[in-house]
Amino acid sequence: MPRIRVHSIFTSLDGYAAGPDQDADNPLGVGGQRLTGWIFDTAYGHAMMGKDGGSTGIDDSWIRRGDVGIGAHVMGRNMFGPVRGEWPDYSWTGWWGPNPPYHHDVFVLTHYPRPSLAMEGGTTFHFVTDGLESALARATEAAGGQDVRIGGGAATIRAALAAGLVDELHVAVPPVLLGAGERLWDADGAWPSGYSVVERESSDAVTHYRFERAS
Repeated sequence: MPRIRVHSIFTSLDGYAAGPDQDADNPLGVGGQRLTGWIFDTAYGHAMMGKDGGSTGIDDSWIRRGDVGIGAHVMGRNMFGPVRGEWPDYSWTGWWGPNPPYHHDVFVLTHYPRPSLAMEGGTTFHFVTDGLESALARATEAAGGQDVRIGGGAATIRAALAAGLVDELHVAVPPVLLGAGERLWDADGAWPSGYSVVERESSDAVTHYRFERAS
């Protein structure tokens, strides 16, 4: 049966998955890029940047696991871009350039309608105005029997966890303190109810946790 999965979501030691004040120059908020340095040290990260080399150890393996068996994505609007409110026009097409890394259907949560956006490489963004469960249902159908990955951001993942919609969650925690921003966990820092850690592994750069929902 297809599963709903979250992978390679990072959080600081004080629980922030992004810094404050996201804008076009700060996709992860101010200071949020400090959470992602470990990714770009891997062979996977180097390939994303069109470069050779990079590490092929623990961190590279965890990132690659998140791509296996995924047939569609769901993401919040903030993960798609910094534009807020009504779409002033359709010029913003995502953070990733003309050929995004998804290569399948991506369902973007928004309160404001927008036509679907077909990109190079097989990615099509669909803009969903009737909520997370509707987006997941459409993504599950589009995935054609494969799993659906929730890409973020933190608010979307929190909502999915609170509703018990996530089957598997991978969180990467680098040794970074942000002090402010968008929290992954709720205000008291508690891990999500109904989920338990089933795997933990650390590299020199980051500790990986994999949660699964209780049966």
